[in-house]
Amino acid sequence: MAGPAALPGLPCDAQGPVFAEPWQAQAFALVLALHARGVFTWTEWAARLSQSIREARQAGDPDLGDTYYRHWLAALEALLLERGIAAPLALAGLREAWRTAAEATPHGRPVRLNAAARRLAGVDGS
Repeated sequence: MAGPAALPGLPCDAQGPVFAEPWQAQAFALVLALHARGVFTWTEWAARLSQSIREARQAGDPDLGDTYYRHWLAALEALLLERGIAAPLALAGLREAWRTAAEATPHGRPVRLNAAARRLAGVDGS
């Protein structure tokens, strides 16, 4: 079986796959923007995404489609680290900041990073 039907966990509408969460759309857009800036080629991206999926399968991911954008994010982080664009500790700090913020956010409310986490991410305008 090929296409979205082969991945029953991948959310779809009548036109095809859709994003289940806002962060998925943001990760998708970030990859497109970085490619447009020449950070990596589509061939490099496809190879790294395939590697991330293989690694997840080997770690026990059943690959039903519901974790696809986690692989997408893992591939993006790996490429940013490989190219020296992101530092390992900065990524780890951001992951922890988002986890903490998500746990402290009431259901249905937007997750927001505190000022220190925004500075670490370089998104506070300073």
